[in-house]
Formats: sequence, C-alpha cells, structure tokens
Amino acid sequence: QTAFYLLQGLETLPVRMARHVENAVAVARFLEAHPAVAWVKYPGLESHPDHALAMRQFPRGAGAMMSFGVKGGRAAGAKLIERLRVFSHLANVGDAKSLVIHPGSTTHQQMSAEELKAAGIGEELVRLSIGLEDVRDLTEDLDQALKASQPRAAKPAEAPKKG
Repeated sequence: QTAFYLLQGLETLPVRMARHVENAVAVARFLEAHPAVAWVKYPGLESHPDHALAMRQFPRGAGAMMSFGVKGGRAAGAKLIERLRVFSHLANVGDAKSLVIHPGSTTHQQMSAEELKAAGIGEELVRLSIGLEDVRDLTEDLDQALKASQPRAAKPAEAPKKG
C-alpha cells in the first residue's frame, strides 16, 4: 500500500513542482517589493547572491522554500502569523498547501534576541513553504497580514472647529 501511494505521488511530482516554483518566484518578487519587508532570501531571485549557481544546479527552479525579514521584529512577526488566512501555521515543509512559521514567536520563543542572533535566527525571520494555491490568493493574504503587522502611524489630532 505504501509503495502504491509513493508511486501515485511520483507520477504528478513534475507538475506539482513546476507550480510550487512558479508560485515561489512570484511570492518572492512580491515580498521583495513590499514596504513591510526588510529582506528576502530566495535563490530564485536575481538579487540573491547565489542566483546564478542556483540556476545552474536547479535549471527548473530553486524550489519553494524562502525566508524574509518582516520589519518590526518579533512583535510584527507574531502579528503577521495571527493575520494570515491562506497560509497554514505549521513547521512542516514541502506540502501542497502554503505554510508559514515565525521562529522568534513560536519554535524559538524561549530564546532572547541575543540567543536568536547567535543561532542565526533574527527576530524578524519568517519562513515560507509555498504551495499550489492561486498565487493571487497567496500574495493578497501576505499583503493584508504584512500591513496589519506594522505599527499604525498615530493619527494627527483634529484641529478644533471654529464657530
């Protein structure tokens, strides 16, 4: 039975991987341009220092895993996770559905900022595993969550009404 399931999955793997990669490139480009994002690490982006190497070694695409830094650190990362609706908050990778984890507020929440930095995990780090959903659904979900993660500018006081 296990072998049957494995063969079933292998038959559609090329089609699924093409969609994973296509979605990942689009999401990475979206994140790279978003004002609430400090940085994006995805070798499928031309801006990545190892992009040429990744394209030589993986000519069909650099996979569906990426990380990015949300401006605002740990608090912003936690808020981002709370607001996402399409992405599932799981530490798994490589699923058909898109997954997100913010280590600073979840798997590594017991660590101080200094301990996180020493472990190579910034408080701003968010990891994504991009799935097969419609890419517009993914980017719209990320956009609304990223906007919600940022501190709101204080509203200017209303001028007193004359009269």
